[in-house]
Amino acid sequence: MPPKTKFSKEAIIDAAFDIAKLEGIDSITVRKVAEKLGSSTAPIYVNFTEIEELKQAVLVRIHNIAQQMLKTQYSSDPFLNIGIASIKFAREYSVLFKDLIMNSNRYLKNIQPSRINTFEQMKESTSLSVFSEEELAEILFKMQVFQLGLSVMDVNGLLPDDFDEEKIIQMLNSVGKDVIMATRYRKGEIK
Repeated sequence: MPPKTKFSKEAIIDAAFDIAKLEGIDSITVRKVAEKLGSSTAPIYVNFTEIEELKQAVLVRIHNIAQQMLKTQYSSDPFLNIGIASIKFAREYSVLFKDLIMNSNRYLKNIQPSRINTFEQMKESTSLSVFSEEELAEILFKMQVFQLGLSVMDVNGLLPDDFDEEKIIQMLNSVGKDVIMATRYRKGEIK
């Protein structure tokens, strides 16, 4: 009798992540993961006591991907990079984006980036270095509202046909500058 194939915890998470990318987090089941691995359900239960534990491991993977995207330098402006990372995540992982953002998913709180880290990244931008944390929070919130709306339109095919990633980033940059300028105006820096 040939030896049984052993599946590492990482291989099981990979299989579950692949399912989540295509079908959403709640589509992860022990049976589907076993089928993806070409095994019985036993290896999954050896590594995870319940399906929720496996889903949490997938959420850690999603969080790590989002964090890596946030650390990537897409442009010379650290603040713009935050928005670009969000747009790229929505485009590359559209099912996960829809699942986490558009379906009031209970898992969203588990993958949110740290506000402290986000503020630190924002402060690296010369155009934002003059603002207090309260002002940065307001700027970030306004840009998140815009960026999420833009991402929802993008992943649902609601943008004009000629609206490629470059145009999306240009619009994100333009609106970001407008929000910053309006904040500086209210602060009395611009007359």
